Amino acid sequence: MNSTKITEQQNPNSMNIDLMGIDEILETINKDDEKVAIAVKKAIPEIQLFVESLVNSFWDGGRLFYVGAGTSGRLGILDASECPPTYRTNPDMVQGIIAGGDMALKNSVEGAEDSIKNGKSCIIERGVCTNDVVLGISANGQAPFIHSALEEAKKRGAITGILTCNSPISKDYIDYGISVIVGPEVITGSTRMKAGTATKLVLNMITTTAMIKLNKTYGNLMVDLTACNDKLWNRGARIVSQITSLNYVDSLNLLKRADGEVKTGIVMESNNCSKIKARELLKSMNGSLIQVLDNH
Repeated sequence: MNSTKITEQQNPNSMNIDLMGIDEILETINKDDEKVAIAVKKAIPEIQLFVESLVNSFWDGGRLFYVGAGTSGRLGILDASECPPTYRTNPDMVQGIIAGGDMALKNSVEGAEDSIKNGKSCIIERGVCTNDVVLGISANGQAPFIHSALEEAKKRGAITGILTCNSPISKDYIDYGISVIVGPEVITGSTRMKAGTATKLVLNMITTTAMIKLNKTYGNLMVDLTACNDKLWNRGARIVSQITSLNYVDSLNLLKRADGEVKTGIVMESNNCSKIKARELLKSMNGSLIQVLDNH
C-alpha cells in the first residue's frame, strides 16, 4: 500500500459492497469502525506531547485554534463551540477555522482547501501570537490552506501541530504531529467516516484533558459548566447537590444565587460566604475546587 495516500486507497473489505444486503453493509461498516479506537490508542504518545504543550499555553493565557477544511474543519468548529457551555471558557479560548468560512459549514466551497492566501490570512486576522497554539486538521495531511496557516502561525511564534489520518508529516513549521492511521475507508476517499470519527475522538481527548488540567472538573463532575438552559440548570443543581448534600430544590436555588456558576455555588455553601468571596477563593486556587474544599 502506498502509505503517502492511505486515505485514498481502496478498502479490500468493501470491494463488493454494492452487491451486499443492507445487513451486510451495516456489519461491514461497523467492523471497519472498530479499528478507529485502536488507531487512536496508538497515537496517544503523540497526543500527550501536544496536550502538555497546550496546557502550558493555556495557563499563560494562550488560545487554541483548529484549522481545517471540509469535514475536518467542521469537526474543529464543533469541538471549539462546545467548550464554553461545558467548561465556562471564553469563546476566544478555543476557536475553529474552516476553509471557505461560515458558508463551508453547510456547503462545499469549491477550491477553499487549496487557497494558500486564505490560510495565511486567517492566522493574521486573528492576531495569532507567541502564546497561541494552532492545530491543523487534515485527513490526508495535504491541504494547502492548512499548511499555509501553520507556516504563518510558526512565523508568529505560535506552537503548531497537525492531526492527520495519513502517514506522519515532518515540516520545519510543525512542532507536533499526530498521525492516526485508520486505513482506507469503506467508501474510497470518504474521510467523513473512519477519519472523521478518529478526528472527533482526538479533538475530544485534547480539549477534555486540557480542561481537566485547568481545574475545570471535580473528579469527573462538570463543575465549571455554564447553566444556560433547562438541561444545564438541572445538571448543575444535581452536581451541587451531590457535592454539598443539599436537596435538589435548595441546590437549584443556591445555583441561581451563584449566577449559574456551579463551583461558586459549592464554595458559597461549603464556606458560608458570598458569591464574591467564593469567586475570590477559587481565583486564589487557580480555579481548583478540590483545593478550596480541602483548605476549608
